[in-house]
Amino acid sequence: MMPADAPSRPRFTQPTPGFHLFESVGANLVPTSSHRKTLALSFPLLPVTALLGSLVSLCVGTSFAKSLFPAVGAEGTTTYRLVFATLMLMAFWRPWRRHWHWADALPLGLYGVTLGVMNLLFYNAIKTVPFGLAIAIEFTGPLAVALWTSQKPADWLWVVLAIAGLGLILPLPGGNTAALDPVGIGFALAAGVCWALYIVFGQRVAKRYGPLATPMGMLAAALVVTPFGIVQAGPALLDTQWLASGLAVALLSSAIPYTLEMYALNHLPKNTFSILLSLEPAVGAVAGWLVLGEHLNSMQVLAMACIVTASMGSAWSAGRNANPAAS
Repeated sequence: MMPADAPSRPRFTQPTPGFHLFESVGANLVPTSSHRKTLALSFPLLPVTALLGSLVSLCVGTSFAKSLFPAVGAEGTTTYRLVFATLMLMAFWRPWRRHWHWADALPLGLYGVTLGVMNLLFYNAIKTVPFGLAIAIEFTGPLAVALWTSQKPADWLWVVLAIAGLGLILPLPGGNTAALDPVGIGFALAAGVCWALYIVFGQRVAKRYGPLATPMGMLAAALVVTPFGIVQAGPALLDTQWLASGLAVALLSSAIPYTLEMYALNHLPKNTFSILLSLEPAVGAVAGWLVLGEHLNSMQVLAMACIVTASMGSAWSAGRNANPAAS
């Protein structure tokens, strides 16, 4: 899944690197050697590498988290991730320097509770659903938000693709999805709903509190999830072996992806960032295969490809709508 702070990412509106180069080339379909050299230099290699690295770190971290389920359960693993991520973010942002009011509790609470429930549902989903497929199903949440705000009839193509992808995964009557657990799919769909709500709440608190919304929201999420972790895992949560593994999960799934994505956000246009982020289900499928030995059949790969394409198409369309002159 996405890192915990991903949906509240700030907007970035600089033009696409290299765009003005193509404008200056004009009708020349084949750039000269100097143009090719300039283009090579203008390609945002480091930001793209950072974003792809964040996806790999997130997916490997979440795949590793699944290996903790037999010891502390999905609830205990979620607790590790959120508690350790809260401590890291608190140490970095030091939100106690701001003067807070009781009126801040409701918006930050909604944001944090949604974040905590989203993580808890997703970790329960991947107990029985392959990691890449669970991400693809969860992706329908933010995809629905993006398409709901769209006003272009052409964007219905992405809706059709997303529905087609879900139709290939969900246990519909007459379908060939008996191998997938309906309960796990339900958890993934519910996590997608929470992700959609999280985007709405996240945008509000990001505008109001800036980067301090992240540690405060994470604190609320940890407070919500920790009782579930205690009930599920009990004293095992304090076992030093699992504590160390939980810290690794928080580093790989939250701290490292957050740092890399913040760098990428400051150097990539929003639509480019979103399009690359749509590769997460595919990266998750590869991580699940390498780390967990999870294999997808051809129908499941096709379903994931439909949802990834719908997500990338929606991001591309949103970029064209925001900058019509560029098209």
